[in-house]
Formats: sequence, structure tokens, C-alpha cells
Amino acid sequence: MAASRNFEEFRYKLYLLVWAVVLCLPLQGMAQVYSTKNPGIADQQHEQAAKPKDIFSEDSLLKFKLVVNYQKLLKDRGEERKYHTATLSYADSTGATVNMPLKVMVRGNRRRDASVCRFPPLMLNLIRKQMPKGSVFEGQNKLKLVTHCIDDDYVIKEYLVYKVYNILAEESFRVRLCQVTYQDSTGRRKEEVRYAFLIEDDKAMAKRTRLKLIPGKRIIGMAHMEQKGMARLALFQYMIGNTDWSVPYRHNIELLAPDSLSAPIPVPFDFDYAGIVGAPYASPPPELGIKSTKQRLYRAYEFPENMHREMVNTFNSYRTPIYAVYRQCEPLSKSGLRQSLSYLDSFYEIINHPRKFEREIVKVGERNQKAYVTVRGLK
Repeated sequence: MAASRNFEEFRYKLYLLVWAVVLCLPLQGMAQVYSTKNPGIADQQHEQAAKPKDIFSEDSLLKFKLVVNYQKLLKDRGEERKYHTATLSYADSTGATVNMPLKVMVRGNRRRDASVCRFPPLMLNLIRKQMPKGSVFEGQNKLKLVTHCIDDDYVIKEYLVYKVYNILAEESFRVRLCQVTYQDSTGRRKEEVRYAFLIEDDKAMAKRTRLKLIPGKRIIGMAHMEQKGMARLALFQYMIGNTDWSVPYRHNIELLAPDSLSAPIPVPFDFDYAGIVGAPYASPPPELGIKSTKQRLYRAYEFPENMHREMVNTFNSYRTPIYAVYRQCEPLSKSGLRQSLSYLDSFYEIINHPRKFEREIVKVGERNQKAYVTVRGLK
């Protein structure tokens, strides 16, 4: 009897041991699969550290001096513009002055007009062969410089719009706030120190996101965009009060896709006509039926209810960091901060009020789907 009881106890313990081993196997397998698909924070940090840093990797204010013949440069605003020889200098981390030769040209469309911008946007064409090793501009070639135009506050507010979209989407243009000393090489023009910002090159942005730029000649409508990316962009443009964009006509929009068979992701740029920026020269096209750029108008098609819900949740989840973009920007004036936060408040009031969201977003999207208003001049 005792031997029989001991044997039964042995069988029972062996049974428990086998089941314990069996139960542990799936857990170990899951852990291995998880670690393969989702690298840990240490691995992510190592991957980021392995990537070479560039001028857009930091948010600190970049100060530099741009010396050129401004008498000639600022008069050269026509269709047949040319590059002008210039010099860029800045202080490195040790305080030593770094000098770089480059070429500068006036760029832009509306802001190139002297009646609109006293100081137009510029294109900086860096000379890589003559760039000092270890320069903060290392790896860059052509960079867009958005200047103060008529006032510093407007360029700072446009810069912040880019920073907000960086929060919402990786597929976005990075920017770097600058303080530029504009010095005339002939000494005939008074030196100016103004805020400006640099914009990441489109090819660099595509490479960073591991996607490809879709050629501008290909006309692709909003209905053929990657749905989530299109819904995000549409609500973002509504948030900032911007109607100055078009996907099919590629107006202030770039398209990215992993390959030619995938639905493209739209990437916005050029926000000086946005209501949250409030540039005095900006006015909406008459076809849209709004009197001011500060009036919001939804410009996309309709989306399924679950997509609208996802977008509202997304924008709500990023509300605190979006507001922080403005609150933490020291160069922004107090009035600019107050106006910007108030404009964002009105957006969040709309998307979190079911009836207002239905009226301003959903119904307008349905109307756009049936009869879209095309702005003249984009074709």
C-alpha cells in the first residue's frame, strides 16, 4: 500500500512538472517574437546614435551671418533669377568662426513680390567641396530659408506650424529656427538681425522616412491617398485654418510612397496663408466663399466614421504637446502666443462638440465629395 501510494505521488508530481514545462514554452516563444519585432529602448537609442546628426537634429537657435550684395540680390526677383556669390559664417562649439562660401538666390511665389515681402525667402546653395569638415551644415546642399518678410512674428508662427505637424506625423518637413545677421558686402545697406528658419530638403525628408517622392507630373486625387495620412492632413489644415493647398495639383503638397503600387501619403508645406499665422497679405480665393484666412473651411472629402473618430482621438492625445510647441517658444511675442492658443482652442472646441464636428467637418466633406470647388490658377 505504501509503495503504491508513493508511486501515485511520483506520477502526480511528474504530471505537474510536465505541464509546467508545457505552459512555459509558449511564453518563451512569445518573448522571442516580441523582442524581434519591437526592439527595446536601448536598441532604438543605439540605432538613433548610429545615424549621423544633421542640422535638423537639434532645436536650438542657429545663429549665422549671411554676407552678400543685397542691393543686387533683393532686386533680382523676376522669373529669370540667378545665384549671387555670398559668404556664411557662424561660431562653432569652441567659439571659433567658421566661414563658408555659397550662392544665394531669391525664391518663392507670392512672397517674391516686392509689394508683399520687403525681404523675400532665399535659396542657399552650399558648396560641398568647400565646406569645412565637421560643419553644422555638413551633408546639406540646397536649403530653403524662410525669412521675416515683413515681421519676425509671422515667420516664427509659420515655423511653429511645421513643428506641430512634426508631432503628428513622421512624414513631415523638419525645420530649424535661425537668427540671421544680414550684412551687405558693399556696406551700403544697414545690417539687420532677424529670425528665419531652414526647411529640410524634400529628397532628404524622403530618405529619412524610407519612402520615395512621387513625381509632380503625376496627377493623383485625394481619393487615392493613403486614407489615414489624408485624413490627418485634412484635419491639420483645418486646425491651422489653411486652404492654400491641393493634392491633385500638388500645390504646397509633396507625395511619398514606399513604391509605385502603394497609396501615397501627402506631406504639407508652406503655411504663410494659414489663419493661425495671420500674415496681413494673405487672403482666401474668392471661389471658397470665405472672407478671411482666419475662417476655417474643411477642404477634404468624406471619411468613414471610424476614421473621423480616430483622427479626433489622435489630435486630442497630442493637444498638450501641440500647445507646448507655442508655450515653449521664447521668441514668439506674448500677443502671438495668446492669439495662437486662442485659435487652437476654437479648433478643439469644434472637434469635441458632436454637432459642430458634424456640421463643420462631416457635412462639408460630404458636399466636397459631390461637388468640389477647384481654385482657379492651380491647373
